[in-house]
Amino acid sequence: MPHRVVVTGWGVLSSIGHTAETYWSNLSRGVCGIAPAATIPTDQLTQKVVAEVKDYDPLKFFEEREASPMDRVAQFGVIAAREAIAHSGLTFDDGLSEQTATIIGCGVGGQSTQDENYKRLYRDNAKRLHPLTIPRLMVNAPASQISMSCGLRGPAFVVASACASATHAIGLAFQMVRGGQVPVAVTGGAEACIAFGTMKGWEALRVLAPDTCRPFSRDRKGLVIGEGAAVMVIESLDHAKNRSANILGEIAGFGMSADAGDLLSPDAGGMCRAIDGALKDGGLGASDIQYVNAHGTGTAANDETETEALKRAFGAHAKKLAISSNKSMIGHALGAAGALELVATLMSIREGLVPPTVNYLGPDPACDLDCVPNEARAMRVDAALSNSFAFGGLNAVLAVRRFA
Repeated sequence: MPHRVVVTGWGVLSSIGHTAETYWSNLSRGVCGIAPAATIPTDQLTQKVVAEVKDYDPLKFFEEREASPMDRVAQFGVIAAREAIAHSGLTFDDGLSEQTATIIGCGVGGQSTQDENYKRLYRDNAKRLHPLTIPRLMVNAPASQISMSCGLRGPAFVVASACASATHAIGLAFQMVRGGQVPVAVTGGAEACIAFGTMKGWEALRVLAPDTCRPFSRDRKGLVIGEGAAVMVIESLDHAKNRSANILGEIAGFGMSADAGDLLSPDAGGMCRAIDGALKDGGLGASDIQYVNAHGTGTAANDETETEALKRAFGAHAKKLAISSNKSMIGHALGAAGALELVATLMSIREGLVPPTVNYLGPDPACDLDCVPNEARAMRVDAALSNSFAFGGLNAVLAVRRFA
């Protein structure tokens, strides 16, 4: 008999808040975290705006000896995980440590470390690098550092599937808890790829906006790179009830697909299959969904294609959906995006408030669904989807609902 899977804690570090509470407060008020980059040189960048975690000082969160072995991306992950675990009220004694999974999404790993070392090697002709260079830059570092910092000894790994990484990670954790492999998982995503070399690479793709992110809007000009982390504690319902946990919401279903098409151009059919898969897995019909937290990158191709996919998946009900994109405020945090957005989706259900799609200038005829423009909307949400659609045609969708 499959277990029901509930969320009992969450933690967030983002461009609009260093805690889950401040993240939600700013998200619901439409505060935009997009601004000119402050942590990297911009004189050689054409697109200078990003969504950085502002005023970040690792020594506010770590002793220096703790922080030094970790790149920014792993630090972000550990900070969010510590908050999530504290929020859940869990203690990992009586063998629970060995039964708790740590599954984190991360797209690229320690880009700041890699960038710094390339400069040392190729500009400064350094003869040797720091001995912890590889542990700092490896893509699995966030999961490894979370497991060590929080004393979690069960299965631990990172999922890397570009912009769908966190959603895939949470989906796999959900399946493990539902299937009884583990009673608890600490899962989410972390990313910190705002480094000069990485940004030059993104510029070469010609998908970055020069000013801000305007998902589903006319005159949208592209995406904005963001960073941050979001982690949640998920448990089987029985486990949560046995310890009288505060249940924040329920994960109902998970859908995945691959376009098997173009490396960069999205496909509505692949998106639709992932949406359909999440609904079917969760035992939900199209009419059960009130809200979709969209992938909504702000590029011409993604937003038009996602709109088409929603119409195919939901039929006439698509016109009744409230749809919004958090990326309009927090940028595209790549491997962490799905986790940041799923926490927001669960908060929307809990608070009865759908965050807006800000920076919206007016409708695009190709994006003709209700994208909750510019101001949050008070509404009851009983069930919702969170979409993640990645380069390489990798699609992942989570269905969540109000716990009852």
